[in-house]
Amino acid sequence: MTNLLLLFVCLLLGIILQRLRGFPKDAHLVLNSFIIYVCLPALTLLYTTEIHFEENKALPILMPYILYICSFIFFKILAPILQLDRSTTGALTLTAGISSISFVGFPIFELLFDKEGLQIGVLMSQAGSFVVCGTLGIFTASYYSAKEVSAQKIISDIFKFPPFLSFCVALVLNLSNFHFPAWSVEVLQKIGSPFGILALISVGLQISFKREDLQVKPLLYGLFYKLLIAPLLIFILYILIIGEHSFIGKISVVGAALGSMNTATIIAINYGLNPKLATQMVSISIPLSLLNVGIWYLIVMSYEF
Repeated sequence: MTNLLLLFVCLLLGIILQRLRGFPKDAHLVLNSFIIYVCLPALTLLYTTEIHFEENKALPILMPYILYICSFIFFKILAPILQLDRSTTGALTLTAGISSISFVGFPIFELLFDKEGLQIGVLMSQAGSFVVCGTLGIFTASYYSAKEVSAQKIISDIFKFPPFLSFCVALVLNLSNFHFPAWSVEVLQKIGSPFGILALISVGLQISFKREDLQVKPLLYGLFYKLLIAPLLIFILYILIIGEHSFIGKISVVGAALGSMNTATIIAINYGLNPKLATQMVSISIPLSLLNVGIWYLIVMSYEF
């Protein structure tokens, strides 16, 4: 559970740093740029080249895609009804649509499902949520940040996103059955290793407890989808309809119940999609999701088949 402790420490550190007089007010922008241009491309190259797809493990990989597409549709329908502006709609779609599989999910999967759970978590993250964030996530960010929607601009933004370019290169290497030599694996690991800490500190730097900054209604809409609708969708689809009663179905439900992915929050912030709301989503949904995961775990384990 070290990762969970580290999560709260980094968020707290970011909150403390933003209150220091000599600390730059726009430091989070520098951290975000470093994450997107250095850490994420390195991690994408490292892990995507090693992904081995197996048919019986397709459901955990597909889960992030299903949730994100449903999130896009859900908030697209909800926006005109609740009069949400494009910036808020984009922020909610991104942050409510992608779970924090790696940073929060890995220790939970290992705790609840042992080593096999962690192995499934890696697939769910690297072939699922990570790819969703770098493709559909960038599409959404470009779509909602543009004053006029342009297919050319959206495609351009996707191909200018460094992690996506790394993904394309890594995919070619994967299909070519290429494996990085041991020394280059170590180099990529060290370049990408600051990712989790920097991302959480960046989020902490933008957390505000000022009453006027708290966007209660949009935040509740996002949390409603992320913590309730998302795991319920996977539970109904995977367990009730498909009948996947093995731990594959259970871990997919637990993964859907996790809080928001910090990378999705950073993308929302970089594209100017209601940065305060995006920050509030990740900083509030993750602590709440620890209880949420426990509830959904009890549901899937006690469900009589």
